[in-house]
Amino acid sequence: MIFEIYSIEDTTKLGFSLGKLLNSGDIICLTGDLGTGKTHITKGIARGLGINENITSPTFTIVNEYDSGRLKLNHFDVYRVSDPDEIYAIGFDDYIFSDAVSIIEWANYIEEILPQELLHILIEKDLTKGDDYRKITITPYGNKFNYIKELKIW
Repeated sequence: MIFEIYSIEDTTKLGFSLGKLLNSGDIICLTGDLGTGKTHITKGIARGLGINENITSPTFTIVNEYDSGRLKLNHFDVYRVSDPDEIYAIGFDDYIFSDAVSIIEWANYIEEILPQELLHILIEKDLTKGDDYRKITITPYGNKFNYIKELKIW
């Protein structure tokens, strides 16, 4: 699925719509350049899960946990991870193979240790279409994500 977005608000709305559909144990992998909106879509997903806490990127802590919604959320930022052993040291498998929804920003940095069943979201800029334009491509890997066909922003 490809969405063309023209504002930060719509990026967040897409995340919100997705968050309402997510199920226990879902793994969302976010990729895209710096400043494309990975954290904004994560904020929307959290709201869609019913989490009203302030969502921040866990750049230095690697993972933030939120458990005030209908499902627990584990939010990873692996931008500064230089070796997969670093991520294993924090109990990565325990996080992603739990009942929580796991969102992994910069997932391409650790793709060799990711499970095969996941939802990949690629966010791309195209400045010729405006500063806030984003092309968001959502690709499901595995049958558990068949519900993604129901995803709509509005």
